[in-house]
Amino acid sequence: MGERTVTTLEGREQTAPAPQPVTDEAEDRARQGLLRRLRTPRRPRFWFEILLIAVSYWTYSLIRNAVPEQKAEALGNADWVWRLENHLGIAVEDAVNHTTNSVTWLIVGMNYYYATLHFVVTLGVLVWLFRSHPGRYAATRLALFATTAVALLGYYFFPLAPPRLMNGGGFVDTVVVHQTWGSMASGDLKHMSNQYAAMPSMHIGWSLWCGLTIFALTTVPWVRILSLLYPVATLVVIVATANHFWLDAVGGMVCLTFGFTVAWLWYGALPYALPRLVTGAGAPALLPART
Repeated sequence: MGERTVTTLEGREQTAPAPQPVTDEAEDRARQGLLRRLRTPRRPRFWFEILLIAVSYWTYSLIRNAVPEQKAEALGNADWVWRLENHLGIAVEDAVNHTTNSVTWLIVGMNYYYATLHFVVTLGVLVWLFRSHPGRYAATRLALFATTAVALLGYYFFPLAPPRLMNGGGFVDTVVVHQTWGSMASGDLKHMSNQYAAMPSMHIGWSLWCGLTIFALTTVPWVRILSLLYPVATLVVIVATANHFWLDAVGGMVCLTFGFTVAWLWYGALPYALPRLVTGAGAPALLPART
């Protein structure tokens, strides 16, 4: 230990231990304690979550729509994706589009499906998580937010026109033809949204997040079956309405993989494997995760 010389009231000098600064070890322990608290599953606060979701979606929409609409590049990228899919032998979007468009009630229903369930089901799953699985809510919500955030990179660096806007693609814009509202980038609403943000497809990213979450956390057989059918139906809808290519769906899956990776790195486990939070008199704070 260091020493210093001090002068007493009588005028005599003597040595005394020097004051020790706060050690780096103590600071590290404090930081680790804060990090551990942030990474510990806890019951979410209702009003904070409402505010967080509203602000996050507003920010996402603002940034997505602020990306310059690079029409020439977006159309060129659409032609490239279409050629690639033809090369891979998966370019059947035009056949799906024309076949479903010939059945009026079906395609009109798909237009409304595309416009509404994207939001309704996702918000419904968030509410269900909040009420029934509060200990897993934050981690699962983080996976969804990270998925949505990384999609912005695709919109910025790879502007892509949807099939219905391709030059000479022969696709039917089902919203315009049937005069429904089915997309914020169609009809009279097209000036409110970036029309060339098709890659990746967040309809697939979000629907797959919903499907996996419900499948992993419920035990009701028919509900689990429906949870897996939901992203499959969404895939058919986005192609039938000519809003996306198959490869846009692959981009959505890649973004979702990134989102779950972020949640896993932060919480040390996949969201569905975290302990279940239980509250109430005499109940433990956490129960082991269901295998």
